[in-house]
Amino acid sequence: MLSLNELWFILVAVLFIGFFFLEGFDFGVGMSTQFIAKNDNDRRVLINSIGPFWDANEVWLITAGGAMFAAFPHWYATMFSGFYTALVFVLLALIVRAVGFEFRNKVDSSSWRAIWDSCIFIGSLLPPLLLGVAFTAIIRGLPIGQDMEMRASLFGDIINGYTLLGGVTITVQCLVHGLMFASLRTINPLQDRARSLAKKLLVPLGVLVIAFGVWSVYETDLFSQHGVPMTIVSILAVAAYLLSGFFMYRKKDGRAFAMTGAVIVLTVAGMFIGLFPRVMISSIDNAFSLTIHNAASNPYTLKVLSIIALSLLPFVLAYSIWSYYIFRKRIHEDHHLEY
Repeated sequence: MLSLNELWFILVAVLFIGFFFLEGFDFGVGMSTQFIAKNDNDRRVLINSIGPFWDANEVWLITAGGAMFAAFPHWYATMFSGFYTALVFVLLALIVRAVGFEFRNKVDSSSWRAIWDSCIFIGSLLPPLLLGVAFTAIIRGLPIGQDMEMRASLFGDIINGYTLLGGVTITVQCLVHGLMFASLRTINPLQDRARSLAKKLLVPLGVLVIAFGVWSVYETDLFSQHGVPMTIVSILAVAAYLLSGFFMYRKKDGRAFAMTGAVIVLTVAGMFIGLFPRVMISSIDNAFSLTIHNAASNPYTLKVLSIIALSLLPFVLAYSIWSYYIFRKRIHEDHHLEY
């Protein structure tokens, strides 16, 4: 049977995976407004395609942070203090993006809308890039001492060639994922442009994913620690990537969207599988690494948290499913566009 420590590690992993899958297509659509939209109507259609979802999808990140704080307070303290600067920029980017959604249509001025459209693009680009860098740095290892304090330099420990590759890979995955969501939620010709750009990005994305996987073998101990499951995850990710391209060319947008999402899910899941039972790796000494045991709350706290979480989870999932069902129809310029 799973211990409570293992259960909460899985729950935190699922929350981050859900965030990257759901908010990933929001980020992708936000970035795509600068690539496939030909005019203001196109941008409004794209933004309205994620209008009912983007704010709820951000809650997955907040919930993941809250779960870490409650179940693994030492993990939360070390990670959030060590990545303080990066996380502040993530927060600011999310705020700027949200304000952009709400403000862009408040004044009938092209220059006004251009400013907020730029904010939406930047606010959609920075979070996956910075979070990708942060997660890649975690699996690579950071200078964490015996006192669980992370003393990492911004350039070198956190930002380096490998972590930048991880950040760019996650960002491009989100862009392609968002383009396929746009193809599901819009009609021609915007739908065609979204699908066309997604197909053009397949080869660059494949190169990035393969490069990141190969570099991870040499830069981390994920494969040496968990060789069999990591190999399985890698094979499944490659299969999902190939299937996404196959479905794109067959214009099976729903299946292609599922496969681009699967690539993101498997990428993030692979990071957590490779970490287990650690939650943060110390580059100083593996004995100083934070694990699901030394970073966790006491058993009673975990038990109470489990009861609360399992009681509320069905309602949250039911609401999310209902929301996506209600707003499942395609968006086009003849509709009332809120943003």
